[in-house]
Order: sequence, then C-alpha cells, then structure tokens
Amino acid sequence: MRNYLIAAAAACVLSSGAYAQADTTSHNPATKNSNAHTTAAAAKGRNSFTEAQAQGRIAKAGYTDVSALTKNENGVWQGTAMKAGAKVNIGLDYKGNVTVR
Repeated sequence: MRNYLIAAAAACVLSSGAYAQADTTSHNPATKNSNAHTTAAAAKGRNSFTEAQAQGRIAKAGYTDVSALTKNENGVWQGTAMKAGAKVNIGLDYKGNVTVR
C-alpha cells in the first residue's frame, strides 16, 4: 500500500510539470521575442537593450531616422524618429515595446 501511495504521488508531481509547460499563450517578458510591438505606455524596469539594439528594434517597428536616444530613470530608451513623414517622440521599454508620444 505504501509503494502505491508513493507511486501515485510521483505520478501527480510529474504530470503537473508537463501541464504547466503546455501553456504557450502567456507572455513572459524575460523570454526573447524578436517581434516589435507598439504599446500605449512603456513598462518601467531595468532595460538591458544597448543603444544600438534599441535603435534596431525601433527601426524594425517601422520607424526611420531614429536619433537622440537616451535611457531615462525608468529604464526606457527615449528619442525621436520619423514615420509616415512625421517626426515623433518614441520610447522603447525593457520588454522591447515601442511607444509613441
């Protein structure tokens, strides 16, 4: 009886791990995501993008002439860029999301 309970407990533990990994719809910001997204507000947090990476990510979102990039106190890269013939103020948060102000 004792061996049966141990085997049943082990089966529960092992099967719950596989179930937790099956969810592919959740967004984990620490996971590399090469898609550029545009959001309404930048997320505050420690930004590990270099200036060149931030410029590339913003360009990938469809902006040109990205310039004057500086990282603010919230960890957001801020600068200016052109899109559809208009100059806009842009930002890039630690998740890689582009914001326009």
